[in-house]
Amino acid sequence: MKPKVLIPIAQGTEEMEMVTLADILVRGGAQVVVASVETQVQVVASRGLKLTADFLLQDALESSWDLILLPGGTEGAERLSESADLVGLLQGQLQSGRLVGAICAVPALVLAKHGLLTGYQATCYPSFQAQLPEGCYVDAKVVSSRNLHTSQGPATALMFGLKCVALLFGAERADEVGKGMLVGA
Repeated sequence: MKPKVLIPIAQGTEEMEMVTLADILVRGGAQVVVASVETQVQVVASRGLKLTADFLLQDALESSWDLILLPGGTEGAERLSESADLVGLLQGQLQSGRLVGAICAVPALVLAKHGLLTGYQATCYPSFQAQLPEGCYVDAKVVSSRNLHTSQGPATALMFGLKCVALLFGAERADEVGKGMLVGA
């Protein structure tokens, strides 16, 4: 059975991060489901592109996810942070030891805001680093800390997506996906 990955989106989600992460995980072999935290499935992303989710987040609450992966964008992260359902889902995911991934503004505006970074190291878009708990921030493109994996922003989304494939399928599969995309060529 394919690992199940949930990607929550909102108005203002960073489209490059969302699409890059979803694409790489599908190439890796994951079942990727996109869920909107809004009241409709279609959102307008940070640069004006329209993204359409598979369903609303409330329809994802009863499922078990191998990875919950949150794309950034300042407005999108703020709106994700406002979803009590999403915050509850993230709390349960982290407490159970299952994987959570977050990029760009999300580590600061969602995870730190709701106390979900306690005991973890993380990275984020550099301008948000002061919003992470003291001693939490690591200046690296991708940071893995137990079951939490974070990345800095749009330019690191490809590398982060491959890291997520490695987490779910192993390094060999991530290398295959990267080579197929001419990473490092």
